Amino acid sequence: MFQKILIANRGEIALRVLRACKELGIQTVVVHSTADADAMHVRLADESVCIGPPPSRDSYLNIHQIVAACEITGADAVHPGYGFLSENAKFADILAAHNITFIGPTGDHIRIMGDKIEAKRTAKRLGIPVVPGSDGAVTEDKEAKRIAAAIGYPVIIKASAGGGGRGMKVARSEADLEVALQTARSEAGAAFGDDAVYIEKYLQKPRHIEVQVFGDGAGRGVHFGERDCSLQRRHQKVWEEAPSPALNAEERAHIGGVCARAIADLGYSGAGTIEFLYEDGEFYFIEMNTRLQVEHPVTEAITGIDLVHEQIRVASGGGLSVRQEDIRFHGHAIECRINAEDPRTFTPSPGTITHFHTPGGLGIRVDSGVYSGYKIPPYYDSLIGKLIVHGRNRVECMMRLRRALDEFVVDGIKTTLPLFRDLVGNAGIANGDYDIHWLEKYLAEGE
Repeated sequence: MFQKILIANRGEIALRVLRACKELGIQTVVVHSTADADAMHVRLADESVCIGPPPSRDSYLNIHQIVAACEITGADAVHPGYGFLSENAKFADILAAHNITFIGPTGDHIRIMGDKIEAKRTAKRLGIPVVPGSDGAVTEDKEAKRIAAAIGYPVIIKASAGGGGRGMKVARSEADLEVALQTARSEAGAAFGDDAVYIEKYLQKPRHIEVQVFGDGAGRGVHFGERDCSLQRRHQKVWEEAPSPALNAEERAHIGGVCARAIADLGYSGAGTIEFLYEDGEFYFIEMNTRLQVEHPVTEAITGIDLVHEQIRVASGGGLSVRQEDIRFHGHAIECRINAEDPRTFTPSPGTITHFHTPGGLGIRVDSGVYSGYKIPPYYDSLIGKLIVHGRNRVECMMRLRRALDEFVVDGIKTTLPLFRDLVGNAGIANGDYDIHWLEKYLAEGE
């Protein structure tokens, strides 16, 4: 097991990893920008190192400074959390060159899954169902028209190096295609420095289903069930739940088995999430995230397994602690992402939290690094906490969530709590009857 882990992140995920390390008896080091000097994870860590000014490029994305912090403190492993450098293959390679363990997959696996075209090819080779579309990047408009006609409109143009909805455009007819291609390429080049795009069939009313997987790097793989992340705004997840209200036990076992076998065949090590669009009983691969997900707590709630403990165990060479037959699913869990944003316009709302009170009771978990008097800096993602609720079934979970939201108090800034209070009382949400477009339509109708 590791002696000392450096946590290369901030906010609630840094605190989440720090707590796991303490439970395992591992010393912790956190790095932070000058803006985060008073953050909760900095206060609770065994050691802390300031690595730069507030801009991420000068601190949390500064590989040189993070490696130097490892060497100064004697950290023998790095947990990247999510975001920042968590899916940076170069970072993983540099740590390996310095004999520091990256708690995650190899640089090669990060590269494969970070390239959307190569990821799709790999998924297809591993037996994972994929969305009909181009086999690679599409460079000529004539070729694009031929492919679109073959798979049928509407189609979606996606950036090969994309994410977060950037470089994605829908063409509903051949007349739309040329403009969609030009716009997607332009956005992709500006956002990612790579204007390569590819084409896929655009599904009309799909759900977003993702499968949590783990590999030991030596040919074993397991899945921890699925999460439904269909409630999204501008391709950003807002509400996640497990298990999905849309799947039955047979579908769950089937797609989980497909993903676990693929991870084993790939020789993958650590945590990963294979994401799908699901429509009319069919699953279509869209991407794989080679890191811990923001929404991992709902999986922990229904399995009783600490996924960060599992990450650390696998990275240290201890292998997987469970076999597939050991993993059981209990009840239902929902996570709401609490952001420092206006609940109607979603404009960021940094500032000082004057009063912070979290709900409690059976089945309630709050992952947050903020506190009364904490000043939320304007430089980073607006996520300030996650409310995770677990119940014996979805009905009990929803009732418990309603109660927890009523107890949750954050004063001094605007948050998305009012949005969730509205959603929990909506009939469509209560029935589990929604798709990836549902939330944006709901918000548009309320304007």
